[in-house]
Amino acid sequence: MFGTLKVRLEEEVAWLDLNHGKANEMGKAEIGAFEGLCAWLEGGNARVLVTSSQRVSSKGTPIFISGANVTERTGWDTATIKRHVRWQRAILGRLRRAPVFHVAVVDGIALGWGTEFMLACDWRIAGPSARFGLPETSLGIVPGAGGASELASLIGLPQALRLGMTGEQLDAEEAHRIGLVDERVPDVAAGLARAEALATMVKRRSPTAVATFKQAALAATGRSEDERRRLEAEAYEHCVDTGEAAIGRANFAEIVAGGQAPWSAFKAWRP
Repeated sequence: MFGTLKVRLEEEVAWLDLNHGKANEMGKAEIGAFEGLCAWLEGGNARVLVTSSQRVSSKGTPIFISGANVTERTGWDTATIKRHVRWQRAILGRLRRAPVFHVAVVDGIALGWGTEFMLACDWRIAGPSARFGLPETSLGIVPGAGGASELASLIGLPQALRLGMTGEQLDAEEAHRIGLVDERVPDVAAGLARAEALATMVKRRSPTAVATFKQAALAATGRSEDERRRLEAEAYEHCVDTGEAAIGRANFAEIVAGGQAPWSAFKAWRP
């Protein structure tokens, strides 16, 4: 357990089922919990993180993340609000870089912080009730946890402007069309089954190589070609230096046959 977040670890897969507060809103307690979760993931304690929610409102509306906990900010001064939003922005950025394959299975409301949470995931699966949107400008603010700075890199500038400036909500089909989510499934159970299948594929591979690939891909984004190639070389050589490449060569036949190589413990690489 990480405060208000409950994580179940099964065979190197961390299953995070969001179920807190009135509507899975994100406030100080949850940001602190995610900070603890990030530190745990950075220690190599899991290979895959699957975030989902089967929460339903009293009216029967599915909920993933309803948004930030704005009501807790009543009485906060300007400095406190700024500090809090900088903190949540930093934590979502840290979650984005966690050395795991992070899959989100979203069915239900994912507004504001919920939509920005998509930016912290590696693969996004949407169920039929998923709804995304950025309502912040109607409250006199901009999305502060990546929506204004990072969303365009995922879905393109015109679509990011559409979401941020109009507040229009998207269903699963439209979110899939514009690239906000990567797959659609008929229900949460199918989404979790798909996440488990992806996790099985990840677990067969070197934990060091998988995490290093993610770090290199993220670090290379937006860099010059020379910088991208330099990062790739450093990432490759990290796998050689840690002995993972030698393990792969020694177990090549078994790996090709679908077997499991005796990979060593996770060794982090920092670009």
